[in-house]
Amino acid sequence: MEILDPNLQEYLDKHCEPEPEHLQKINRDTYLKVLKPHMLSGHYQGRLLSMLSKMMQPKRILEVGTFTGYSTLCLAEGLTEDGIIHTIEVNRELEEMLNSHFKLTNVENKIKLHFGQAELILNDLAEEIFDIVFIDADKKNNFTYFELIFDKVRSGGLIIIDNVLWKGKVYGQESDADTQRIRELNDRISLDSRVEQLILPVRDGILVIRKK
Repeated sequence: MEILDPNLQEYLDKHCEPEPEHLQKINRDTYLKVLKPHMLSGHYQGRLLSMLSKMMQPKRILEVGTFTGYSTLCLAEGLTEDGIIHTIEVNRELEEMLNSHFKLTNVENKIKLHFGQAELILNDLAEEIFDIVFIDADKKNNFTYFELIFDKVRSGGLIIIDNVLWKGKVYGQESDADTQRIRELNDRISLDSRVEQLILPVRDGILVIRKK
């Protein structure tokens, strides 16, 4: 899923903050035990999420798509002392692994793990206002999630969407349905006057959106 030259990516990895030990373990566990381990955020992207969170010092974070908890813990690094991250995962079979991963850290009590369909769980979080939202779930619903959470994000808050370069297909000639959906997402958000946006060429592409 890396879109950058491997030598450049290796150089970037060596010149960012080291990967914390508990995240190294999660990385290993994911590649040993879980299907499609490449869905993991990984070291460099994880340090980006951590940096953005620390810059924002959020009190509330929402994550749509927990997977094995790597990105959850990266985002949690920037939470205020009384901060909470709500993270939503559709696959209940990951519950035991997620709980064991969260126990490796000192932020376990700041994580609220929800299982089920994101659209339904978001209704239960109707009273929350978020500083950061990270969307990394089923790609066909990216724009649906963006619309559902938009009013729950404070002015100046961030919405971060993963996989928006789609292995480079969005700027190629491919016309399959998934690629078309990602193109439409990028195009619609680039025309949205309510936000400022920037695509970062990190791994499979990260769209960083600031709500005005």
